Amino acid sequence: MDIGKQHHHCVVIDADGRRLLSRRVANDEAALLELIADVLDLGEDVLWAVDLNHGGAALLIGLLLAQGQPVAYLTGRAVHHASGAYRGEGKTDARDAFVIADQARMRRDLGLLRPGDEIATDLRILTTRRADLVADRTRQINRLRAQLLEIFPALERALDLTDKGPVMLLTGYQTPAAIRRAGARRIHAWLKDRKVRGAAALAHTAVQAAQAQHTALPGEKLAAAMVARLAGEVMRLDEQIAELDALIQARFREHPHAEVITSLPGMGPRLGAEFLAATGGDMTLFGSADRLAGYAGLAPAPRDSGRISGNLRRPRRYHRGLLRVFYLSALVSLQACPASRAYYDRKRTEGKTHQQALLSLARRRVNVVWAMLRDGTHYQPSPAATPAA
Repeated sequence: MDIGKQHHHCVVIDADGRRLLSRRVANDEAALLELIADVLDLGEDVLWAVDLNHGGAALLIGLLLAQGQPVAYLTGRAVHHASGAYRGEGKTDARDAFVIADQARMRRDLGLLRPGDEIATDLRILTTRRADLVADRTRQINRLRAQLLEIFPALERALDLTDKGPVMLLTGYQTPAAIRRAGARRIHAWLKDRKVRGAAALAHTAVQAAQAQHTALPGEKLAAAMVARLAGEVMRLDEQIAELDALIQARFREHPHAEVITSLPGMGPRLGAEFLAATGGDMTLFGSADRLAGYAGLAPAPRDSGRISGNLRRPRRYHRGLLRVFYLSALVSLQACPASRAYYDRKRTEGKTHQQALLSLARRRVNVVWAMLRDGTHYQPSPAATPAA
């Protein structure tokens, strides 16, 4: 099946590669059920293969899994590279579907899709939405900083706009003249009413910046209004992110592996939710800790040729989100786990850089998480060695 948003293209071949069916089908339940019935009429032993495992393919995959049909997944990159080995340079949906079917016929290393865990699916939706909001917030802060720089560079330098307090200040005060008229005492009271921490220091910083600029730049009035609007949008995004964090934590706590995952130092509810969203929490899908590490991009791939051997590099195909989970949890564990800190320090003494040592620690933690989930046991720190008398 070559997946599309509105239509898919289905090509059926037999064990010898002969084409038995080629049809364009709408991404509609009735049409897909009719197609499935027609394909099953051609033979009972059917392997379905798709080049997309989410989005427009969700309905088709759901219908196939509901009927107990095996579904293999080939990445779009794999299909693109494989198509170069077939005759002809044209590209059509029918040709792509044939390549997918023929690759599924010949290859024995393709993984099969399985019904997703309901909680893991919800966490994937929630964490994806949170990542979108965080990216939107970053873009809005960059726009806010650029707009403020045009009229008040001294204040732009003085404020850390990643914090809530400075953004709240800009919703009410944007120009040097307005800040000087209000004064530090009034701004302090205004910020304190809005429960901003460090209100006095922030008000003092703003007044100092206003004293450094007495020139009103062209377009200041309109730019100030835009600064206030952008600051308000950042505040609203902060509220949405906080609401999502509460939803993520509540849903994560319902998963049977939640307590096991969070018992590992450095793995809080947010990173634990991202871990479940990336893996589903079912370690049997990977078969071993090494395969989980490879999926996370933490298992080096050999790059040997001729007389060159032992050359390793990071794999190009891996789950970026899962790598982020293990990397950040390793970074946090340096302060929360003496064993992790000792391992990191040992790697640094061996000559590794900070990032290399962190990646080594992250790889080690893959084994720990794997064993914990396999055995259903909580993390137990290794007892400290007692010196000999």
